[in-house]
Amino acid sequence: MRVGIIRERFQSEHRVALTPEAIQRLHQRGYHVIVEKGAGIGAFYPDEDFRAAGAEVVPSAEEVLQRADILLRLYMPEEAEITHMRSRQILIGTIQAWRFPERVEQLRARGITVFALERMPRISRAQSMDVLSSMASIAGYKAVIIAAERFGRLLPMMITAAGTIPPALVLVIGAGVAGLQAIATARRLGARVEAYDIRPAVKEQVESLGARFLPITLEIDHVEQRGGYARELPEEIQRRQREALATYVARADIVITTAAVPERPAPRLITAAMVEQMPAGSLIIDLAAETGGNCELTRPGEWVYHHGVGIYGPLNLPATVPIHASQMLARNIEHFLALFLRDGKPQLHFEDEILQQTCIVHDGRLHPFALDTQKVL
Repeated sequence: MRVGIIRERFQSEHRVALTPEAIQRLHQRGYHVIVEKGAGIGAFYPDEDFRAAGAEVVPSAEEVLQRADILLRLYMPEEAEITHMRSRQILIGTIQAWRFPERVEQLRARGITVFALERMPRISRAQSMDVLSSMASIAGYKAVIIAAERFGRLLPMMITAAGTIPPALVLVIGAGVAGLQAIATARRLGARVEAYDIRPAVKEQVESLGARFLPITLEIDHVEQRGGYARELPEEIQRRQREALATYVARADIVITTAAVPERPAPRLITAAMVEQMPAGSLIIDLAAETGGNCELTRPGEWVYHHGVGIYGPLNLPATVPIHASQMLARNIEHFLALFLRDGKPQLHFEDEILQQTCIVHDGRLHPFALDTQKVL
């Protein structure tokens, strides 16, 4: 099978789906990799490194799109790119199909099989392929680094000749992978950390990192959906949640929000009125900006100031660490491609439950194995 990689055209994207080291291992498993010229430059992988690893470097994206049996993408392809793809090709990537129903329909009409890595099941065998978790860990880390650089005060406690400086208080909302990494990073920098999540099961993980888990109880059952993700709450419950959080947000120096619901807009947890109660000079870093934001004042990709409080909704933080992000992505994708091996040769099949649950389109129709596929379109 020929695996194709093109240079990602998304703004400020520097990652690449496969590194030369991963290509070498895939070559040994029977894959032939075709790479568009310059695809790895943003992650500091020159074309010579890909050639040395056994990849074929070609001058245009169109050639990759037409020749590849499997196309790897970090985003949903543009409509113009889909027109260059051919029937019976396989598309693998973080597709976010719920945001692009027209393009999903275009892929279906062209007979392209689509695997969405963001639908990776939360089972132990799939951990090595979990692209979302890999990238979320980078985002959580970078959110704290950005906050520390922008914050007008110090994060750790310091005893100086001028007196003792108390540590900053960081509030992390959402204790998934990004939130837990943010907690760990803030603690390493010496801040006091509080954290909140609607899932009581994460309390032990939060406390194991040295943070205080907020004692907020909403008295609601079934706060989790498939894979252990938080589910979308009814509006009345969200209102009560905001009221309970308001006191903790008001006293925080830095708030990092990471709350997300798969295939849905981000829950709105911080209102303008809550921001106005925060001390001047405090910050909010909203990691859910791409899907609408956890703060109602968030503007994706911009810094906004409201009553002296800085609010930032960063986009694609993993791309700001392109070397390690590409290495992590490549290992995730490499393990996923290994699922296609049968009798020592790569081939399309659906014998594995991971392939079943990540496939959203096959043979000109929505794939019957995918969970909640009707919600995609």
